[in-house]
Amino acid sequence: MIKYYEIIQAPIITEKSTKLIESANTYTFKVDRKANKIEIKKAIEKIFDVTVVRVNTINVKPKFKRMGRHEGYKSAYKKAMVTILEGQKIDAFNV
Repeated sequence: MIKYYEIIQAPIITEKSTKLIESANTYTFKVDRKANKIEIKKAIEKIFDVTVVRVNTINVKPKFKRMGRHEGYKSAYKKAMVTILEGQKIDAFNV
């Protein structure tokens, strides 16, 4: 059995993602890098009990960061933008 909570790692809550929730009913999540759109759709539907209309995924590349004289990269991750059926909502984003 697929472990849905391993696929969906965390919600991404920013100003832009909040505007997408209000305007297009689209929620943004940080997901496992190996997960595909079908697995992401099934996980969102099972965890939050909503109907998913569309899933868009983005591979976010690592960013170069420097703290004083120490430098390195932020880790890469996959971002999923999930559009759900009109009238439904996910309560995890209401903070």
